[in-house]
Amino acid sequence: MTTENIFSAVLTLSLLAGGTVAFGSDAASNHAGPAKAETTVVTLPTVTVVGRRVAPTEVAVETAAVEHRVQ
Repeated sequence: MTTENIFSAVLTLSLLAGGTVAFGSDAASNHAGPAKAETTVVTLPTVTVVGRRVAPTEVAVETAAVEHRVQ
């Protein structure tokens, strides 16, 4: 094995061990629950939508004979 391979293996194992310790210490700690924020409830006025449905659009598939799509 070359020195570079040994260094790479040591670095990988060190990062793995450090990540394990960090995860374990975070999981073992007592976290306070999330703080409850004050919320304001706003009621908006009722909206009535009136509209008519238009005829469906025609779509042509673009081929060599068709220069543009019809919508």
